[in-house]
Amino acid sequence: MPGGLMPLRIFERRYIDMVRNCFREETGFGVCIVKEGGEVGGAATPYPYGTYARIVDWDQDDSGLLLIVAKGEQKFRIVETEVDGTGLLQGVVELLPVEPTTTVAGEYDFLKDALEQILEQVAASFEYPEHHLNDALWLGSRFVELLPLSAELRHELLSMDQPIDRLDAIAEVFSAIAKYSGEDE
Repeated sequence: MPGGLMPLRIFERRYIDMVRNCFREETGFGVCIVKEGGEVGGAATPYPYGTYARIVDWDQDDSGLLLIVAKGEQKFRIVETEVDGTGLLQGVVELLPVEPTTTVAGEYDFLKDALEQILEQVAASFEYPEHHLNDALWLGSRFVELLPLSAELRHELLSMDQPIDRLDAIAEVFSAIAKYSGEDE
């Protein structure tokens, strides 16, 4: 999601080459949710929406794995795809308009509190340098990234173009969890 950080461990030749090209051409790459197939091995079939990301940090561990952190910049819709000779999925995309900045209303305070708790839990792995809990886009986007949601639901939330609609859908997820666990009785 835009503004999100994604730590990746790169070991497949096609992705190492992709990262090299990103550095050489000073460009980024597309990140999509996998609809069919796997992240490793042959090319997977992606859902039609994704996020353009740029590499903001990199390192190499003792075993030679390339470690990168990518930051999401802008959502896109896939127009067409093809698999190159290395098995890397490439495509033509349409960049989507940047979602409006929307202040989070008081009715969503419970989501801000929940996200703060989640961010504390993931801080050992990686930390967002800034927290924008009053920005509906930032708040909803972090939930899409961090909650253990199905690929289908994650994609549905990504494809929404209004931050408040996304927060409403996330609030419904929390409500369903509360009902299932008996917390709202």
